Amino acid sequence: MHHGSFQEPLVAAGICLDLRRLRLPANLTRRHTESIEGAFQQMAAIEAGAVINTDEGWQTGHYWLRDPELAPSEYQPEIIGTRERIREFSQRTFAPRFRQLLWIGIGGSGLGPQMVYDALRIPGKTPRMTFFDNTDPQGMARALQEVEVAGGLRETLVVVVSKSGGTRETRNGMLVAQQAFEKAGLPFAGQAVAITKPGSELDRAATAQKWLARFPMWDWVGGRTSITSAVGVLPAELLGLDVEAFLQGAREMDRATRIRQPLRNPAMAMALAWLHQTQSRGQYNMVVLPYCDALGLFGKYLQQLIMESIGKDEHGLSVFGNKGSTDQHSFVQQLRDGRRDFFAALIKVEDSGSDWEVEDGITVNDYLAAFLEGTEQALADAGRSSLRITLPTFDAYALGALVALFERTVGYFAALIGINAYHQPGVEAGKKAADSLIALQRRLVARLKASPGIAHSVLELAKAESVTSCQVQDILRRLSQKKGRQVSGDSAGNFRYAADA
Repeated sequence: MHHGSFQEPLVAAGICLDLRRLRLPANLTRRHTESIEGAFQQMAAIEAGAVINTDEGWQTGHYWLRDPELAPSEYQPEIIGTRERIREFSQRTFAPRFRQLLWIGIGGSGLGPQMVYDALRIPGKTPRMTFFDNTDPQGMARALQEVEVAGGLRETLVVVVSKSGGTRETRNGMLVAQQAFEKAGLPFAGQAVAITKPGSELDRAATAQKWLARFPMWDWVGGRTSITSAVGVLPAELLGLDVEAFLQGAREMDRATRIRQPLRNPAMAMALAWLHQTQSRGQYNMVVLPYCDALGLFGKYLQQLIMESIGKDEHGLSVFGNKGSTDQHSFVQQLRDGRRDFFAALIKVEDSGSDWEVEDGITVNDYLAAFLEGTEQALADAGRSSLRITLPTFDAYALGALVALFERTVGYFAALIGINAYHQPGVEAGKKAADSLIALQRRLVARLKASPGIAHSVLELAKAESVTSCQVQDILRRLSQKKGRQVSGDSAGNFRYAADA
């Protein structure tokens, strides 16, 4: 690494960050000296154990997971012990008995493992992994069909992930899986593992039912930064992926991004670039284009990491994208000639590991590189901004380093703009609203059931519940479409409970 400027690429943990095409002003660091120092101080305090999630009174310690020596002394045995228990469980229990995984989790508890599996699996060698990551019955049915095709439930380990133990989507998935096991005449508990907070509702149930194993999720690990906790390490270990390299990549990037010199620190440099693009240029969208199929889910992963962390207090950085060169046949047209409300982040892998010559002296990888560089040039010619991240090769180490780079960038960027990256009031508000609608559904059914066969209008029910008629109509219409329905409705908007129910 060099002291340099934004016009010189930064290299850390093997990853090269090139910000030259963003045309950042030379005095950017001087303009934000005080904010930069504040961000460095906040990050140091977080890693030292300060409570940053003040809403819930929690520390933020995902950095400790890949370097336990940095953790408070009381946490070190838990981190190291959990890692050892995961390794032992994989060798002694999973490998001899199971051929595939059914993973039940949502948000970071589902998306992180999905990304790791999709990025690092080896076809024909890596055990199959199927996901319940939504409370969509059709999606669950499809997942169970995939499990059946791959060998069935008898050889499937089920992992249920919920820190609180009460996440509704995860609980629903668990109950559906339990019903599937019962239908197949198999003992669910004998093939189930929980990742949850010690003492949670899920932890108590798993203990009482004698599940195969339980691994902890601690208050100080947020879902969207849980990929180096049991949430990411357990599936990687079970699937035979290189866990140590993954953690090493994250650990070495963490070390590089602690350097308190902004032009030698790739995470701070990228955070300053985001600051300039959003506040000075009004570009509040980042298009992520990895020119690597293994990183096809990385943009989706970054959506949660970045938008859940930064999208609050009237701030935000929207993330979208798929992969190159696929997107050159979809929205690159708009990027070049449409709205100027974005900057692009292109990810390149130098050595693909395999290559095929398709013309005399020209390989598939030559074309892939040309498409990336051509996209950069086309954007630059149109006055559009982009940055490039280059990996020498793609493997578990590179993925760990890439994840850690963006985790730290998010933390620095949030500190620079004065927001808390480590809580999610909007997510919690959505969960509370969903719970209130389920409670409303129960009350509406009770009202109809109290006078079976008698029609009640939507307006009448809405007035009685002090809610909108749209809410009532949406709920009752859905109930009237259920199989074996007990609630029925007519075209005039009247609903009744079956008299013979």
